[in-house]
Amino acid sequence: MRKQKVTTGVFHLLLLVGLALFVAACGSGGQSGTTTKAKAPASQQKFIFTNAGVQDIETFDPAMVTDLPSSTAINLVFTGLVTLDENLNVQPEIASSWDISSDGLTYTFHLKTNVKFSDGTPVTSADVAYSIDRALQPATKSPVAGSYLSLIKDSDQLGAGKIKTIIGDSLKTPDPQTISITLNKKAAYFLDALAYPTSYVVEKSLIEKYGKSWTDHLEEGGGTGPFKVQSYQHNKQIVFVPNPYYYGPKPQLQQIIMPFYQDVKTAYQVYETGQVDITPIPITNIQQARAKTAEYSETPQLSIDYLGMNYLVKPYDNIHFRQALSLAINRDQIMAAIWKNTRLPTYHIVPKGMPGYNASLTGPAGVTSTAGDKTKAKQLLQQALQEMGLSSPSQLPPLQLYYPTGSQDVTNEITTLTSQWQSVLGITVKPVATDFNKLLEDLNAAPGNPKGIGFWSIAWIADYPDPQDWLTLQFDKGSPNNQVNYGQNNSSDAAQQQQVQQNLEQADAMDNGPARYQAYNQAEQQLVNDVAWLSLDQRIGVRLLKPYVIGMKFNAEGLFPPELWADVYIAQH
Repeated sequence: MRKQKVTTGVFHLLLLVGLALFVAACGSGGQSGTTTKAKAPASQQKFIFTNAGVQDIETFDPAMVTDLPSSTAINLVFTGLVTLDENLNVQPEIASSWDISSDGLTYTFHLKTNVKFSDGTPVTSADVAYSIDRALQPATKSPVAGSYLSLIKDSDQLGAGKIKTIIGDSLKTPDPQTISITLNKKAAYFLDALAYPTSYVVEKSLIEKYGKSWTDHLEEGGGTGPFKVQSYQHNKQIVFVPNPYYYGPKPQLQQIIMPFYQDVKTAYQVYETGQVDITPIPITNIQQARAKTAEYSETPQLSIDYLGMNYLVKPYDNIHFRQALSLAINRDQIMAAIWKNTRLPTYHIVPKGMPGYNASLTGPAGVTSTAGDKTKAKQLLQQALQEMGLSSPSQLPPLQLYYPTGSQDVTNEITTLTSQWQSVLGITVKPVATDFNKLLEDLNAAPGNPKGIGFWSIAWIADYPDPQDWLTLQFDKGSPNNQVNYGQNNSSDAAQQQQVQQNLEQADAMDNGPARYQAYNQAEQQLVNDVAWLSLDQRIGVRLLKPYVIGMKFNAEGLFPPELWADVYIAQH
């Protein structure tokens, strides 16, 4: 789904959008309240859950969101034309249906007739067109519109400021209930990409009234989701209440309170004292938490933790240096010692459980063991030093690894990584703890930037069930997510990288099926060999949830479709 904090096993109700497979509940499953319990009075229908690991959300603007903590809030308040259901299928949201032209280039959406903003203003096709066009406008400076809306015809021209609008061109509104969207090429994943918040509907009048600060006034309106904002205290909490004009089944909860806790351990402690209803679990408390069988659950996740390296910054432009760093890591040891086997060691970019997963994929240089290969790592480092004209690792420029604050477990992992590199390769890497939102800003500035951030730790969770989300979106030419500058750099193998980019684009245009997945598999293997990402693990989400919270469901992506909030309530306790 978007950039994710490298935190401990964060519960993924917090990560409300994405794709997923709902899993059966109890113990190791993913659903609360499997037996009916008497509902508490309306005055007690208050759900308090932590947005852990951050002091505040980075943005409340759907056009700007790149991270999961922000998505948490956004997906309570805003909706779009389509959404993904619990079975990974695209479903209508504010659209009731759509038609696709015979050439696959034009999608015509028919809106539901009862959709209103939270201030009671009816939503029309003009609002949908405005929202998509606004996300692409250069003045909005969206870091993601160029990725998720790039299939729309002339979106690149608008983003570059060469035209003033695509309304009336690739976005047409023949009547208040109909909008047609014309694409620049046929793509199997267009509707999936449209489910991302970038295209969610926002209220033009509120934006015109308050300008850039419009998201500080969402108590006045602005969204079409099941909840609206009652109050927002930056760096403290957001309070949500039901949207009286919501077009779907009404929520039973009368209030959702989302306090921010920058440290995961603090969130766990306040859960233990009964101040919040759900919490992530610090790894140091995992055994204690697992004993709470009525509250504990875990779910496999479509999420990869990885290290990124900017190919425009030396020495990360050298493939053999990157391979040496990767193969010097004993992922098995880290997963057991640091994460207590709540994560799976991997070299993969596309995680297990995603369509197009490649079970035969190997690590760099053909290594299959996730324990690494110390001998080969040392050989690769010597080759890299020779290519750089150096005789010793001590001659390398200073190396710094930036990682987000908020979890002692992450700090322990980063410390272990740097220790392994020092032990195996004789390389010194300095860990630099960084505020998560600051790290996102630095990553957004990395594409094409030889003076940008060089080495970082982050995670990605899928947006939709297609390999394109993990491959082309991350590594293609011109993609804002290509923060490693794969393909567009001065390295000796840049031409080969560009061929991979072309192969990915060709796979994007293919019809779904074995041939398309095979094309992605081949590209992913080359990306792994190039260490486009230095993947570390695939997560298993763990959390504690109070047993009186009924109807919550947890899954591999944190998907919680808006309509499902109607099933959640607080039982008498």
